Amino acid sequence: MNQPLAYVHPQAKIARNVVIEPFTTIHANVEIGSGTWIGSNVTIMEGARIGKNCRIFPGSVISAIPQDLKFNDEDTVVVIGDNVTIRECVTINRGTNDRLKTVIGDNCLIMAYSHIAHDCIVGDNCIFSNNTTLAGHVTVGDNVVLAGMVAVHQFASVGNHAFVTGGSLVRKDVPPYVKAAREPLSYVGINSVGLRRRGFTTLKIREIQNIYRILYQNNYNNTQAVEIIEAEMEATSERDEILQFVKDSHRGIMKGYFKAS
Repeated sequence: MNQPLAYVHPQAKIARNVVIEPFTTIHANVEIGSGTWIGSNVTIMEGARIGKNCRIFPGSVISAIPQDLKFNDEDTVVVIGDNVTIRECVTINRGTNDRLKTVIGDNCLIMAYSHIAHDCIVGDNCIFSNNTTLAGHVTVGDNVVLAGMVAVHQFASVGNHAFVTGGSLVRKDVPPYVKAAREPLSYVGINSVGLRRRGFTTLKIREIQNIYRILYQNNYNNTQAVEIIEAEMEATSERDEILQFVKDSHRGIMKGYFKAS
């Protein structure tokens, strides 16, 4: 249902039961899936691909060109999954030649004033609290929670099921299943509360804890820790995921417990 005070470009592809409130602008080369609600004063620019049953609140700007001086008007997109809630004044920029797209997975909640820059890839079931900022080329796994005012450095990665506390500066990669806090950002345990909520057993949580004790608490360097974990820990999907994340990290993973002098 289009309000007469909204502008929808005739070339935009809008499902029949999408609700578009007054004073919203939708450009050409936009696709919006069924059941989605677009609030007032939203701007959806060229290249947006928005899924089903999403809610986009007033003031948001989706698929603006990247804030990247190297951008040369490439044909890029923003892809937003199903059942995503985007709160007030969120900005999500489309991709560049690096990945050609910015992606938000299904069932995510992006709270007010958050910014997701070009070429970010965000998994499913993520929660970004108010004023969360992702610089360009960031990768975020599934079931990740970033608390308020978290800022993630360009090209950084955050693994599945990680939790990053409010006000944190993420300069290094955050491995899966962990809690990250303090300054500089450090490992402060595994995300046991989040894992229990998502059905992880006590035995599985203990296994993950034992892996991170070797990686972070036994005074090994990363190479030594990886070798010991591979030799001594039973091969499971979680163990292999953690090891692969450490091996693939380009920025290096965050440090262990930080002790102030």
